[in-house]
Amino acid sequence: MKIKLFASLVLATAGLFLGATAHAADTAALGEPAKSVYDHYLKIQTELAKDSLKGVEAEATAIAKASQADAAKTLPAALAGQAEILAKAPDLKAARAAFKPLSASLIKNLANHKAGKEAYQEVYCPMAKAGWLQEGKKIRNPYFGKEMLTCGELK
Repeated sequence: MKIKLFASLVLATAGLFLGATAHAADTAALGEPAKSVYDHYLKIQTELAKDSLKGVEAEATAIAKASQADAAKTLPAALAGQAEILAKAPDLKAARAAFKPLSASLIKNLANHKAGKEAYQEVYCPMAKAGWLQEGKKIRNPYFGKEMLTCGELK
């Protein structure tokens, strides 16, 4: 009995390690500055899903700066401008509207570079007529927040 329990724990731990390793390898494939852009983006997505603007301006500004510093041109050309518009959003409604083109650019960028598929989930909300990226499969809608938090489908 103790051997079975020990074997189960070893297998579970190995599964967690391998999953974390795959996530790290997948995000590492993005390289910099793309990885930091996606990290900032995920923080914005999380806050908008909570009906919050906490840190959105700073995160969007960081995206704009990283995009402007992208000498290798691995990020979309329009990204800096999209992020600047989001950073200046005066309220939640404007921030969500600005988040749509930013999301579309980053989704397309991931598809073009065939990277990040394991690290990021693409979700589409037919009500918002827009998609976004998030971590995990538990849908957290940044366009409707608490009003329709789980509205959307994994792509």
